[in-house]
Amino acid sequence: MGRLGVDIYPLQIGTSLRYVESFGKFLGGSAANVAVAAARLGRRSALISHTGADPFGEFLHDALQGFGVSDRFVTPVTDLPTPVTFCEIFPPDDFPLYFYRRPTAPDLQIRAEELDLDAISGAEIFWVTVTGLSEEPSREATLTALRARDGSRGRTVLDLDYRPMFWPSREEARKWVQEALPYVDVAVGNLDECDTAVGEREPYAAAQALHERGVPLAVVKQGPKGVLAHDGRSHVEVPPVPVEVVNGLGAGDAFGGALCHSLLAGWDLERSMRFCNAAGAIVASRLACADAMPTEAEVEAKLTEAAGATGQEADRG
Repeated sequence: MGRLGVDIYPLQIGTSLRYVESFGKFLGGSAANVAVAAARLGRRSALISHTGADPFGEFLHDALQGFGVSDRFVTPVTDLPTPVTFCEIFPPDDFPLYFYRRPTAPDLQIRAEELDLDAISGAEIFWVTVTGLSEEPSREATLTALRARDGSRGRTVLDLDYRPMFWPSREEARKWVQEALPYVDVAVGNLDECDTAVGEREPYAAAQALHERGVPLAVVKQGPKGVLAHDGRSHVEVPPVPVEVVNGLGAGDAFGGALCHSLLAGWDLERSMRFCNAAGAIVASRLACADAMPTEAEVEAKLTEAAGATGQEADRG
């Protein structure tokens, strides 16, 4: 449930938008990308969101259907345009984003009364985002959905995707994130996002603070240092999978789809995090986000390749 829009990505890498001459058009938005990533891994997925009543909105319906994601809960808002997002691509670690979501975005107009709470409460995995808490009526809709999940046998995941341009302040975001955390089974975010959620930037302290807020599983992404997963009893730290980065913007969403897949599969923490890291690495090595999401076979091949490279380095050592 959450952000959906059109990504307009430059086809010239290492070039300012001022000089870019050609672009590619892709389905985008973090929640939509996670749904696509899970579908590419063989899972049944659906998205709750809105588009504008315009050709870009129609493109997004076509794209969701093409990726095997149900668009049953994606409907148009007549008085707002479908959002578009531009980026610049400066590998390996500089990818500025430019969001066109003014005066607001359709995906922030989801209302509590339009939700299918039976479908939400019955889902094996329900994924929501901090962006969905940034503005009404989406905030109340997101909290209503989370409350409907209370007591569900499935897992509820909160993506701590704090983006300062969507909020008046970090403190305001923290207030609403902490309102949501008691309903969450899994929280996933990078160190800055953990700081927003619980005021901690040190990985273990952030995980502990999330546990204290009622979250059983904390997944703390640390960039080049890999990922920490802590379930309150045990933890793993898994290094990243090395790749030549083309565009890092979709890596986190690929990680998210892989996390959904691993939770449904019932894997242990280490296997899950290695799989998630590999999925993210694959997408970071490609230009697009949704279009770049890997299959399970591709992720397993990347894991085998990474294990072989590690073995070769050990032999040389």
